[in-house]
Amino acid sequence: MGVFFNRRVLLAGLLLSGCVTVGSRPPRLLPADPDLYGELEPLVTVRSEADGLVIGLRSRGCLRREDLRFFVDRRDGIADVAFARRRLETCGTGEAAGVADFRFGWSELNLTGARAVRVLNPVR
Repeated sequence: MGVFFNRRVLLAGLLLSGCVTVGSRPPRLLPADPDLYGELEPLVTVRSEADGLVIGLRSRGCLRREDLRFFVDRRDGIADVAFARRRLETCGTGEAAGVADFRFGWSELNLTGARAVRVLNPVR
């Protein structure tokens, strides 16, 4: 029941775009438990940079930043971040998928000064 409840809360939060405050250098990325959040949007890449978090997603060429939402939760001094699409891509049917990179600033994520961040999405 606990894992199921947490997934439902997390997915509901993704729709609302959450915020959290944390404590100046790029946070280090921590691995997430792949069995807990398998239904989240798979990422192709994820990296922590000085000015924010960069994620890469499969795209048919028309994925826009506005189509993405994020959810942030902080527990035990670690910030958990998850990303989701607001809508499915319907362009380019039959085309090979590429990778689209999107940057989310630390202040936008309300993670300025965070020491560690765990991205909950699976990375494939």
